[in-house]
Amino acid sequence: MTKPLIAAAPQAMRTKGWSDYALLDSGGGRKLERYGPHKVVRPEPQCLWSPRLPTAEWESADAVFDPTDEEDAGRWRFKGRPQERWPLAWGQVRFHGRFTAFRHLAFFPEQAANWAWLDETVRRAGGQPRVLNLFGYTGVASLAMAAAGAAVTHVDASKKAVAWARENAELSGLADRPIRWITEDARKYVQREARRGSRYEGIILDPPKYGRGPGGEVWRLFEDLPELARLCGEILSENSKFLILNAYAERISGAALAGLLAEVLADRGGRIEWGELALEEARGDRAIGMSFFARWSA
Repeated sequence: MTKPLIAAAPQAMRTKGWSDYALLDSGGGRKLERYGPHKVVRPEPQCLWSPRLPTAEWESADAVFDPTDEEDAGRWRFKGRPQERWPLAWGQVRFHGRFTAFRHLAFFPEQAANWAWLDETVRRAGGQPRVLNLFGYTGVASLAMAAAGAAVTHVDASKKAVAWARENAELSGLADRPIRWITEDARKYVQREARRGSRYEGIILDPPKYGRGPGGEVWRLFEDLPELARLCGEILSENSKFLILNAYAERISGAALAGLLAEVLADRGGRIEWGELALEEARGDRAIGMSFFARWSA
């Protein structure tokens, strides 16, 4: 087959707000968001512009994350007693929002642009394609694909994240769908699948910059991603539909991820799109770039 065609220009996949999420305002190194009933202020250093909403709107937030010098570390300040969790929805998928220790709220709203693409791609494929979600976290992407008809294998090294993902499946009414929940180091799992000759029609690869597996395995994005991407290419079936690669790291780019996919999938043809995922402000004229992506489709 021919080599994949890499798109000549990057694409900005902008996530607009929906009923349970909105980027209300941003600026001064922070963003003001709404997660269901809660207004939240979190740090965002790349917001170099000035906020537009009055100070009173920001001060009325239910929760504020105060960062420390350590990356993603800090503490939450609340008005009143915070909820441990609360229900949110995107399409058919239901999931819980939570105030985690690392400023996130148990899902990444900018990924909604990918969820929509995955929903469409799985439905268009028809049948029950086998898909693999590596570093699947709390499972919103896994559930979006399951709702669209896929048989999903969800892998994450965190027992807590997998437990939350299973709770989200129950909340969504999708617990009876063909979803395998696996707590394991992603690299070890894919290595074993390659040895077994297992194959998937679609793969999501969404690794952190740094992490540890359940057995103390160390993950470093720049050192370990090329091998894992190569292994993912090996376990794609002859009828594969997609491979999505997403990364949150300042020193990486969509172009770099596209180049890696082009090498890994050199004999598969198809097309590689690349760029960044962004959150669009409520007024629609500003957006915050959140992560970089490349995605191959047949």
